[in-house]
Amino acid sequence: MNDLDRSVLARTEAEQADRAYNDAITELDHAIIPPEDTDGPVVPWPDAVLPPPAGPHKPWLRVIHRWLAPVFARQRTFDNHVVEAVEALAGHDRAIAFARFQHALIIFLQKITAFVESKDRLVAATAAARLDEHEHLLNQLPDIQTQLAVLQRATQMLTRSAGQQSPAGSPPPREALRRDLAEARQNSERAEAGRQSGEPSALGLQPSRDYQYVAFEDRFRGTDDDIREKLRPYVELFAGATGVLDIGCGRGEFLALLGAAGITARGVDTNREMVAAARDRGLDVEESDALAYLESVPDGSLGGIMAAQVVEHLSPPYLVRLLETAYLKLRPGAPLVVETINPACWLAFFSSYIRDFTHAQPLHPDTLQFLLQANGFGRVTLQYSQPVPEHMKMQPVDVAAFTASGDDQANALARMARTVNANAAILNNLLFTHLDYAAIGYRS
Repeated sequence: MNDLDRSVLARTEAEQADRAYNDAITELDHAIIPPEDTDGPVVPWPDAVLPPPAGPHKPWLRVIHRWLAPVFARQRTFDNHVVEAVEALAGHDRAIAFARFQHALIIFLQKITAFVESKDRLVAATAAARLDEHEHLLNQLPDIQTQLAVLQRATQMLTRSAGQQSPAGSPPPREALRRDLAEARQNSERAEAGRQSGEPSALGLQPSRDYQYVAFEDRFRGTDDDIREKLRPYVELFAGATGVLDIGCGRGEFLALLGAAGITARGVDTNREMVAAARDRGLDVEESDALAYLESVPDGSLGGIMAAQVVEHLSPPYLVRLLETAYLKLRPGAPLVVETINPACWLAFFSSYIRDFTHAQPLHPDTLQFLLQANGFGRVTLQYSQPVPEHMKMQPVDVAAFTASGDDQANALARMARTVNANAAILNNLLFTHLDYAAIGYRS
Protein backbone atom coordinates (compact mmCIF):
# COMPACT_ATOMS: atom_id res chain seq x y z
CA MET A 1 0.00 0.00 0.00
CA ASN A 2 1.48 3.32 -1.02
CA ASP A 3 1.26 6.59 0.91
CA LEU A 4 -1.66 7.86 -1.18
CA ASP A 5 -3.77 4.75 -0.43
CA ARG A 6 -2.87 5.02 3.25
CA SER A 7 -3.93 8.67 3.26
CA VAL A 8 -7.32 7.85 1.64
CA LEU A 9 -7.94 4.99 4.08
CA ALA A 10 -7.04 7.17 7.05
CA ARG A 11 -9.42 9.88 5.84
CA THR A 12 -12.27 7.35 5.53
CA GLU A 13 -11.61 6.02 9.03
CA ALA A 14 -11.55 9.58 10.36
CA GLU A 15 -14.96 10.33 8.81
CA GLN A 16 -16.47 7.20 10.36
CA ALA A 17 -14.94 8.08 13.73
CA ASP A 18 -16.40 11.60 13.43
CA ARG A 19 -19.92 10.22 12.97
CA ALA A 20 -19.56 7.75 15.86
CA TYR A 21 -18.19 10.52 18.07
CA ASN A 22 -21.13 12.83 17.25
CA ASP A 23 -23.66 10.07 17.97
CA ALA A 24 -21.99 9.29 21.30
CA ILE A 25 -21.93 12.88 22.45
CA THR A 26 -25.62 13.24 21.49
CA GLU A 27 -26.50 10.22 23.64
CA LEU A 28 -24.46 11.69 26.44
CA ASP A 29 -26.40 14.94 26.20
CA HIS A 30 -29.72 13.06 26.39
CA ALA A 31 -28.52 11.07 29.39
CA ILE A 32 -27.87 14.19 31.42
CA ILE A 33 -31.40 15.01 32.81
CA PRO A 34 -31.32 17.97 35.18
CA PRO A 35 -33.65 17.68 38.28
CA GLU A 36 -36.79 19.76 38.21
CA ASP A 37 -36.70 22.95 40.26
CA THR A 38 -38.78 23.00 43.49
CA ASP A 39 -39.56 25.69 45.98
CA GLY A 40 -37.96 23.72 48.72
CA PRO A 41 -37.78 20.30 50.33
CA VAL A 42 -40.87 18.20 50.37
CA VAL A 43 -42.20 17.89 53.94
CA PRO A 44 -45.05 15.73 55.24
CA TRP A 45 -48.33 17.18 56.24
CA PRO A 46 -48.33 18.54 59.83
CA ASP A 47 -49.92 16.48 62.59
CA ALA A 48 -52.39 19.31 63.47
CA VAL A 49 -54.12 19.67 60.18
CA LEU A 50 -57.14 21.43 61.66
CA PRO A 51 -56.29 23.02 64.99
CA PRO A 52 -59.20 23.72 67.37
CA PRO A 53 -60.47 27.26 67.43
CA ALA A 54 -58.95 29.43 70.12
CA GLY A 55 -60.44 32.32 71.99
CA PRO A 56 -64.05 33.06 72.76
CA HIS A 57 -65.88 31.45 69.91
CA LYS A 58 -69.30 30.41 69.37
CA PRO A 59 -70.12 26.89 70.57
CA TRP A 60 -71.21 25.71 67.13
CA LEU A 61 -67.57 26.07 65.81
CA ARG A 62 -66.41 23.50 68.34
CA VAL A 63 -69.12 21.14 67.08
CA ILE A 64 -67.95 21.50 63.46
CA HIS A 65 -64.29 20.98 64.53
CA ARG A 66 -65.11 17.71 66.28
CA TRP A 67 -66.94 16.54 63.18
CA LEU A 68 -64.20 17.49 60.59
CA ALA A 69 -61.04 16.76 62.59
CA PRO A 70 -61.08 12.95 61.97
CA VAL A 71 -61.54 13.53 58.24
CA PHE A 72 -58.52 15.82 58.08
CA ALA A 73 -56.50 13.34 60.14
CA ARG A 74 -57.19 10.52 57.66
CA GLN A 75 -56.30 12.88 54.77
CA ARG A 76 -53.08 13.78 56.55
CA THR A 77 -52.09 10.11 56.83
CA PHE A 78 -52.90 9.51 53.16
CA ASP A 79 -50.94 12.56 52.02
CA ASN A 80 -47.92 11.53 54.05
CA HIS A 81 -48.00 8.10 52.40
CA VAL A 82 -48.17 9.75 48.96
CA VAL A 83 -45.16 11.97 49.74
CA GLU A 84 -43.16 8.95 50.85
CA ALA A 85 -44.08 7.06 47.69
CA VAL A 86 -43.20 10.03 45.44
CA GLU A 87 -39.85 10.40 47.15
CA ALA A 88 -39.12 6.70 46.75
CA LEU A 89 -40.16 6.83 43.10
CA ALA A 90 -37.99 9.94 42.50
CA GLY A 91 -34.96 8.19 44.02
CA HIS A 92 -35.58 5.18 41.80
CA ASP A 93 -35.78 7.42 38.70
CA ARG A 94 -32.53 9.15 39.66
CA ALA A 95 -30.77 5.81 39.96
CA ILE A 96 -32.04 4.78 36.56
CA ALA A 97 -31.02 8.14 35.05
CA PHE A 98 -27.53 7.91 36.58
CA ALA A 99 -27.10 4.39 35.25
CA ARG A 100 -28.13 5.55 31.79
CA PHE A 101 -25.71 8.49 31.99
CA GLN A 102 -22.90 6.22 33.16
CA HIS A 103 -23.51 3.86 30.23
CA ALA A 104 -23.58 6.75 27.74
CA LEU A 105 -20.36 8.14 29.23
CA ILE A 106 -18.54 4.82 28.76
CA ILE A 107 -19.66 4.65 25.13
CA PHE A 108 -18.59 8.27 24.63
CA LEU A 109 -15.12 7.59 26.01
CA GLN A 110 -14.77 4.59 23.71
CA LYS A 111 -15.83 6.61 20.70
CA ILE A 112 -13.60 9.59 21.47
CA THR A 113 -10.60 7.23 21.80
CA ALA A 114 -11.27 5.92 18.30
CA PHE A 115 -11.86 9.49 17.16
CA VAL A 116 -8.48 10.66 18.45
CA GLU A 117 -6.64 7.64 17.06
CA SER A 118 -8.20 8.15 13.62
CA LYS A 119 -7.14 11.81 13.69
CA ASP A 120 -3.59 10.75 14.55
CA ARG A 121 -3.52 8.29 11.66
CA LEU A 122 -4.93 10.91 9.30
CA VAL A 123 -2.32 13.46 10.35
CA ALA A 124 0.48 10.88 10.07
CA ALA A 125 -0.68 9.70 6.64
CA THR A 126 -1.11 13.27 5.40
CA ALA A 127 2.31 14.22 6.74
CA ALA A 128 3.89 11.17 5.10
CA ALA A 129 2.25 12.00 1.77
CA ARG A 130 3.42 15.60 2.00
CA LEU A 131 6.89 14.46 3.03
CA ASP A 132 7.08 12.16 0.01
CA GLU A 133 5.93 15.03 -2.17
CA HIS A 134 8.56 17.33 -0.70
CA GLU A 135 11.22 14.63 -1.02
CA HIS A 136 10.26 14.16 -4.66
CA LEU A 137 10.68 17.88 -5.22
CA LEU A 138 14.00 17.89 -3.38
CA ASN A 139 15.22 14.99 -5.52
CA GLN A 140 14.45 17.08 -8.57
CA LEU A 141 16.52 20.03 -7.37
CA PRO A 142 19.88 18.78 -8.76
CA ASP A 143 18.28 18.25 -12.19
CA ILE A 144 16.68 21.67 -12.10
CA GLN A 145 19.89 23.33 -10.92
CA THR A 146 21.89 21.73 -13.72
CA GLN A 147 19.32 22.69 -16.33
CA LEU A 148 19.20 26.25 -15.02
CA ALA A 149 23.00 26.50 -15.12
CA VAL A 150 23.07 25.29 -18.73
CA LEU A 151 20.22 27.61 -19.68
CA GLN A 152 22.01 30.50 -18.01
CA ARG A 153 25.13 29.88 -20.08
CA ALA A 154 23.05 29.43 -23.24
CA THR A 155 21.23 32.70 -22.51
CA GLN A 156 24.55 34.48 -22.07
CA MET A 157 25.71 33.09 -25.40
CA LEU A 158 22.54 34.20 -27.20
CA THR A 159 22.58 37.61 -25.52
CA ARG A 160 26.20 38.11 -26.48
CA SER A 161 25.50 37.06 -30.06
CA ALA A 162 22.45 39.34 -30.31
CA GLY A 163 24.34 42.29 -28.85
CA GLN A 164 27.28 42.13 -31.24
CA GLN A 165 27.28 44.73 -33.98
CA SER A 166 27.70 43.25 -37.43
CA PRO A 167 30.49 45.05 -39.34
CA ALA A 168 29.80 46.55 -42.73
CA GLY A 169 29.55 43.94 -45.42
CA SER A 170 29.04 41.06 -42.99
CA PRO A 171 26.37 38.51 -43.86
CA PRO A 172 22.90 38.84 -42.30
CA PRO A 173 22.11 36.74 -39.19
CA ARG A 174 20.51 33.92 -41.16
CA GLU A 175 23.50 33.68 -43.47
CA ALA A 176 25.85 33.84 -40.46
CA LEU A 177 23.98 30.93 -38.88
CA ARG A 178 24.29 28.91 -42.07
CA ARG A 179 27.98 29.71 -42.17
CA ASP A 180 28.47 28.59 -38.57
CA LEU A 181 26.62 25.36 -39.21
CA ALA A 182 28.68 24.70 -42.32
CA GLU A 183 31.86 25.42 -40.37
CA ALA A 184 30.83 23.05 -37.59
CA ARG A 185 30.08 20.35 -40.16
CA GLN A 186 33.45 20.85 -41.83
CA ASN A 187 35.25 20.70 -38.49
CA SER A 188 33.45 17.48 -37.66
CA GLU A 189 34.38 16.00 -41.04
CA ARG A 190 38.03 17.03 -40.61
CA ALA A 191 38.15 15.53 -37.12
CA GLU A 192 36.71 12.26 -38.39
CA ALA A 193 39.15 12.21 -41.27
CA GLY A 194 41.98 12.87 -38.85
CA ARG A 195 40.95 9.98 -36.63
CA GLN A 196 40.86 7.63 -39.58
CA SER A 197 44.24 8.76 -40.89
CA GLY A 198 45.98 9.00 -37.53
CA GLU A 199 46.58 12.75 -37.87
CA PRO A 200 46.82 14.72 -34.61
CA SER A 201 43.69 16.47 -33.48
CA ALA A 202 42.33 18.35 -30.52
CA LEU A 203 39.12 17.10 -28.97
CA GLY A 204 36.24 19.32 -27.98
CA LEU A 205 32.59 20.20 -28.48
CA GLN A 206 31.04 21.90 -31.47
CA PRO A 207 30.96 25.70 -31.06
CA SER A 208 27.16 25.67 -30.84
CA ARG A 209 27.43 23.49 -27.72
CA ASP A 210 30.31 25.26 -26.00
CA TYR A 211 28.00 26.71 -23.36
CA GLN A 212 27.25 23.19 -22.06
CA TYR A 213 30.90 22.57 -21.22
CA VAL A 214 31.15 25.97 -19.54
CA ALA A 215 28.21 24.98 -17.33
CA PHE A 216 29.88 21.60 -16.73
CA GLU A 217 33.06 23.30 -15.48
CA ASP A 218 31.02 25.75 -13.42
CA ARG A 219 29.59 22.82 -11.52
CA PHE A 220 32.46 20.35 -11.23
CA ARG A 221 35.73 22.24 -11.50
CA GLY A 222 34.81 24.98 -9.06
CA THR A 223 34.19 28.69 -8.80
CA ASP A 224 36.54 31.36 -10.10
CA ASP A 225 37.95 31.82 -6.61
CA ASP A 226 38.56 28.07 -6.26
CA ILE A 227 40.44 27.90 -9.56
CA ARG A 228 42.53 31.00 -8.77
CA GLU A 229 43.61 29.54 -5.45
CA LYS A 230 44.58 26.25 -7.10
CA LEU A 231 46.64 28.03 -9.77
CA ARG A 232 48.21 30.72 -7.57
CA PRO A 233 51.35 28.65 -6.65
CA TYR A 234 52.38 28.58 -10.34
CA VAL A 235 52.58 32.37 -10.67
CA GLU A 236 56.05 32.55 -9.09
CA LEU A 237 57.42 30.26 -11.83
CA PHE A 238 56.78 33.08 -14.33
CA ALA A 239 58.16 35.92 -12.20
CA GLY A 240 59.82 38.57 -14.38
CA ALA A 241 58.64 36.95 -17.61
CA THR A 242 56.88 38.71 -20.50
CA GLY A 243 54.75 37.34 -23.30
CA VAL A 244 53.43 34.33 -21.40
CA LEU A 245 50.87 32.15 -23.21
CA ASP A 246 48.07 30.38 -21.32
CA ILE A 247 46.90 27.44 -23.44
CA GLY A 248 43.32 26.42 -22.69
CA CYS A 249 42.91 29.53 -20.56
CA GLY A 250 39.20 28.90 -19.95
CA ARG A 251 37.55 31.74 -18.09
CA GLY A 252 40.92 33.43 -17.56
CA GLU A 253 41.60 32.75 -13.89
CA PHE A 254 45.36 32.27 -14.35
CA LEU A 255 45.61 35.22 -16.73
CA ALA A 256 44.06 37.40 -14.05
CA LEU A 257 46.65 36.17 -11.53
CA LEU A 258 49.51 36.92 -13.94
CA GLY A 259 48.11 40.37 -14.63
CA ALA A 260 47.88 41.11 -10.91
CA ALA A 261 51.56 40.12 -10.61
CA GLY A 262 52.55 42.48 -13.44
CA ILE A 263 53.25 39.69 -15.93
CA THR A 264 52.05 40.29 -19.49
CA ALA A 265 50.18 37.33 -20.88
CA ARG A 266 47.50 36.28 -23.30
CA GLY A 267 45.38 33.16 -23.65
CA VAL A 268 43.96 30.86 -26.28
CA ASP A 269 41.01 28.52 -26.03
CA THR A 270 38.86 26.65 -28.51
CA ASN A 271 35.68 27.10 -26.44
CA ARG A 272 33.91 30.18 -27.75
CA GLU A 273 31.97 30.75 -24.55
CA MET A 274 35.08 30.46 -22.41
CA VAL A 275 36.78 33.03 -24.61
CA ALA A 276 33.79 35.35 -24.36
CA ALA A 277 33.73 35.00 -20.55
CA ALA A 278 37.45 35.85 -20.36
CA ARG A 279 37.08 38.81 -22.70
CA ASP A 280 34.23 40.13 -20.58
CA ARG A 281 36.82 40.45 -17.81
CA GLY A 282 39.06 42.54 -20.00
CA LEU A 283 41.60 39.77 -20.66
CA ASP A 284 43.55 39.27 -23.89
CA VAL A 285 42.20 35.97 -25.18
CA GLU A 286 41.93 34.53 -28.68
CA GLU A 287 39.63 31.79 -29.88
CA SER A 288 42.05 29.42 -31.55
CA ASP A 289 43.40 25.91 -31.61
CA ALA A 290 46.51 25.75 -29.43
CA LEU A 291 48.77 24.11 -32.00
CA ALA A 292 47.61 26.41 -34.77
CA TYR A 293 48.28 29.45 -32.61
CA LEU A 294 51.77 28.27 -31.60
CA GLU A 295 52.69 27.65 -35.20
CA SER A 296 51.66 31.22 -36.02
CA VAL A 297 54.04 32.95 -33.58
CA PRO A 298 57.81 33.41 -34.14
CA ASP A 299 60.26 30.95 -32.65
CA GLY A 300 61.71 32.02 -29.32
CA SER A 301 59.03 34.70 -28.79
CA LEU A 302 57.29 33.39 -25.68
CA GLY A 303 58.42 33.99 -22.11
CA GLY A 304 56.55 30.98 -20.78
CA ILE A 305 53.68 28.60 -21.45
CA MET A 306 51.01 27.46 -19.05
CA ALA A 307 48.61 24.59 -19.82
CA ALA A 308 46.35 23.73 -16.87
CA GLN A 309 43.92 20.83 -17.19
CA VAL A 310 44.41 20.66 -20.96
CA VAL A 311 46.61 17.74 -22.02
CA GLU A 312 44.14 15.11 -20.81
CA HIS A 313 41.79 16.41 -23.55
CA LEU A 314 44.33 15.80 -26.35
CA SER A 315 45.03 12.77 -28.47
CA PRO A 316 48.60 11.41 -28.16
CA PRO A 317 49.80 12.55 -31.64
CA TYR A 318 48.43 16.05 -31.04
CA LEU A 319 50.11 16.23 -27.62
CA VAL A 320 53.50 15.26 -29.02
CA ARG A 321 53.25 17.87 -31.77
CA LEU A 322 52.18 20.47 -29.22
CA LEU A 323 55.19 19.81 -26.98
CA GLU A 324 57.58 19.88 -29.94
CA THR A 325 56.22 23.23 -31.12
CA ALA A 326 56.10 24.70 -27.62
CA TYR A 327 59.81 24.04 -27.19
CA LEU A 328 60.60 25.94 -30.39
CA LYS A 329 58.45 28.96 -29.47
CA LEU A 330 59.86 29.47 -25.97
CA ARG A 331 62.85 31.65 -25.20
CA PRO A 332 65.86 29.92 -23.65
CA GLY A 333 65.28 29.36 -19.95
CA ALA A 334 61.52 29.97 -20.23
CA PRO A 335 59.28 27.55 -18.33
CA LEU A 336 56.60 25.19 -19.56
CA VAL A 337 54.04 24.19 -16.90
CA VAL A 338 51.64 21.36 -17.75
CA GLU A 339 49.11 20.62 -15.03
CA THR A 340 46.70 17.69 -15.24
CA ILE A 341 44.70 15.23 -13.17
CA ASN A 342 46.80 12.69 -11.29
CA PRO A 343 45.54 9.26 -12.42
CA ALA A 344 48.06 7.59 -10.10
CA CYS A 345 45.69 8.72 -7.34
CA TRP A 346 42.72 6.43 -7.72
CA LEU A 347 40.38 8.88 -6.05
CA ALA A 348 41.35 11.54 -8.62
CA PHE A 349 40.94 9.11 -11.49
CA PHE A 350 37.51 7.84 -10.46
CA SER A 351 36.12 11.12 -9.10
CA SER A 352 37.58 13.64 -11.56
CA TYR A 353 39.06 12.10 -14.67
CA ILE A 354 36.32 9.76 -15.84
CA ARG A 355 33.62 12.28 -14.92
CA ASP A 356 34.61 14.64 -17.76
CA PHE A 357 33.25 13.27 -21.03
CA THR A 358 35.74 15.33 -23.11
CA HIS A 359 38.83 13.65 -21.65
CA ALA A 360 40.84 11.65 -24.18
CA GLN A 361 43.27 9.73 -22.00
CA PRO A 362 44.90 9.96 -18.57
CA LEU A 363 48.59 10.81 -18.29
CA HIS A 364 50.64 9.16 -15.59
CA PRO A 365 53.15 11.55 -13.96
CA ASP A 366 56.07 9.47 -15.19
CA THR A 367 54.69 9.54 -18.73
CA LEU A 368 54.27 13.30 -18.88
CA GLN A 369 57.69 13.87 -17.34
CA PHE A 370 59.22 11.61 -19.98
CA LEU A 371 57.42 13.42 -22.81
CA LEU A 372 58.81 16.78 -21.70
CA GLN A 373 62.30 15.37 -21.42
CA ALA A 374 62.03 13.59 -24.78
CA ASN A 375 61.11 16.88 -26.47
CA GLY A 376 64.16 18.73 -25.20
CA PHE A 377 63.01 20.26 -21.92
CA GLY A 378 65.47 20.24 -19.04
CA ARG A 379 65.22 20.33 -15.26
CA VAL A 380 61.87 18.57 -15.54
CA THR A 381 60.25 18.09 -12.16
CA LEU A 382 56.87 16.97 -10.90
CA GLN A 383 54.94 19.20 -8.54
CA TYR A 384 51.92 17.66 -6.81
CA SER A 385 48.96 19.68 -5.57
CA GLN A 386 45.53 19.26 -4.00
CA PRO A 387 46.34 16.61 -1.39
CA VAL A 388 43.48 14.39 -0.36
CA PRO A 389 42.20 15.50 3.07
CA GLU A 390 43.27 13.27 5.95
CA HIS A 391 39.71 12.45 6.98
CA MET A 392 39.16 10.84 3.56
CA LYS A 393 42.11 8.48 3.93
CA MET A 394 42.22 5.08 5.63
CA GLN A 395 42.85 5.61 9.33
CA PRO A 396 45.55 3.62 11.20
CA VAL A 397 44.89 1.50 14.28
CA ASP A 398 46.25 2.74 17.61
CA VAL A 399 48.92 0.11 18.40
CA ALA A 400 49.69 1.61 21.82
CA ALA A 401 46.22 0.65 22.99
CA PHE A 402 47.14 -3.04 22.59
CA THR A 403 50.67 -2.93 24.05
CA ALA A 404 49.65 -1.31 27.33
CA SER A 405 48.97 -4.57 29.17
CA GLY A 406 51.92 -6.47 27.69
CA ASP A 407 50.29 -9.93 27.76
CA ASP A 408 50.46 -12.41 24.87
CA GLN A 409 47.00 -11.61 23.57
CA ALA A 410 47.75 -7.90 23.53
CA ASN A 411 51.04 -8.51 21.72
CA ALA A 412 49.25 -10.57 19.10
CA LEU A 413 46.70 -7.83 18.58
CA ALA A 414 49.52 -5.27 18.33
CA ARG A 415 51.20 -7.30 15.56
CA MET A 416 47.90 -7.53 13.73
CA ALA A 417 47.37 -3.78 14.09
CA ARG A 418 50.85 -3.08 12.64
CA THR A 419 50.00 -5.25 9.65
CA VAL A 420 46.69 -3.43 9.14
CA ASN A 421 48.50 -0.07 9.37
CA ALA A 422 51.08 -1.15 6.81
CA ASN A 423 48.34 -2.21 4.40
CA ALA A 424 46.48 1.05 5.02
CA ALA A 425 49.65 3.01 4.18
CA ILE A 426 49.99 1.08 0.91
CA LEU A 427 46.38 1.76 -0.03
CA ASN A 428 46.65 5.43 0.93
CA ASN A 429 49.65 5.77 -1.41
CA LEU A 430 47.52 4.32 -4.21
CA LEU A 431 44.11 5.72 -3.49
CA PHE A 432 44.54 8.97 -1.59
CA THR A 433 47.62 10.98 -2.54
CA HIS A 434 47.25 14.18 -4.62
CA LEU A 435 44.43 14.98 -7.00
CA ASP A 436 46.55 17.02 -9.44
CA TYR A 437 50.16 17.32 -10.50
CA ALA A 438 52.21 19.47 -12.87
CA ALA A 439 55.20 18.58 -15.02
CA ILE A 440 57.51 21.63 -15.10
CA GLY A 441 60.34 21.95 -17.60
CA TYR A 442 62.56 24.69 -19.07
CA ARG A 443 63.86 25.26 -22.55
CA SER A 444 67.61 24.75 -22.52
